Amino acid sequence: MTTNPGPRLLGPAEVRQLAAELDLRPTKQRGQNFVIDANTVRRIVRESGITGDDVVVEVGPGLGSLTLALLEVARRVIAIEVDPLLAERLPATIASYAPGQVDHFEVVLADAMRIEEVPGPPPTALVANLPYNVSVPVLIHLLTLLPSLERGLVMVQAEVADRLAAGPGSKTYGVPSVKAAWFADVRRAGAIGRNVFWPAPNVDSGLVAWTRTDPPRTTATREQVFAVVDAAFAQRRKQVRAALRGLAGSAEAATAALEQAGVDPTARGEVLSVDDFARIAEGLTW
Repeated sequence: MTTNPGPRLLGPAEVRQLAAELDLRPTKQRGQNFVIDANTVRRIVRESGITGDDVVVEVGPGLGSLTLALLEVARRVIAIEVDPLLAERLPATIASYAPGQVDHFEVVLADAMRIEEVPGPPPTALVANLPYNVSVPVLIHLLTLLPSLERGLVMVQAEVADRLAAGPGSKTYGVPSVKAAWFADVRRAGAIGRNVFWPAPNVDSGLVAWTRTDPPRTTATREQVFAVVDAAFAQRRKQVRAALRGLAGSAEAATAALEQAGVDPTARGEVLSVDDFARIAEGLTW
C-alpha cells in the first residue's frame, strides 16, 4: 500500500522559474511579493492553528507558496486570485507539486473585496498573505461575508498588524482595531523578515491571528456602529462630541447619545471600545 505523498513546497528557484514561465513581473499595484521560503509558509500554517478538519480560504495565492503548505494540513483550500494569469496557472502548479491534494483545492478568479460567495462547504478559516494595499478592507469584507469563519491568520504590513491588534488607549488604535474587534479577538502573532519575499518589499511584515467572537449585544446594526466608528476617527484630535456632530445632526444630539451610552462627551475616539461605539449608535436617531 502506497501512502499519499504530501506537497512539495516552493523555494526561491521554483518561484523564479514559475515567474519566468509566466513572463511575470510582480507589480506594486497588486501588492505582489511572493514568499520564497518554505519555513515561513509552514510557520504561517502552524501559527494559524488549522487542522485536517478545516476548509481554508486563501486570498492572493500568487504562485502557490502558501497554498501548498496549507494543503499539507487542511481538508480543503479555496484560493481567491484576482490576477487571471496567476489564477489560470495555479491548478497546474498544485497538480505538479501536490498531486495527491488536487481534489482538495479550488481556485476562484475574483476580487476578494467584491466577492459575494465562496464555492463548496462553508470555510472555517482564513489564512493569507494579504495584498498590503487592501488588507484591512479585504479582511473586514470576508469576516462579514463568511460568518462560518472561526479563526485565521493573515500576513500584513507590520504597521497594519499593530493597528488590527491594538486595544483602546493605544497610539495605534483606530478604525481597523475597532472593526476587527466587532468580529474577533485579534492578536499579534509574530514578525516576518523582508528576505523571505521576492521581490523583497520595502516594509516589514507582521502576522495577525484572530478567533471569532460574538459581536456586541446591541439594537444598532453593524453598519450603524461602523458609521459611528468612522466619524469618531475621521478627525482623531476632536472630542467625540464634536466628531459625531455631523452624524447626530447637532452637538446637542451627539452629547445626548454619548451621555445615554455612559460615555464622556469630551473623550476621544481612541479610548472607546467596540462596546462603547455600539451603545453610542443605539442612542442616535437613524
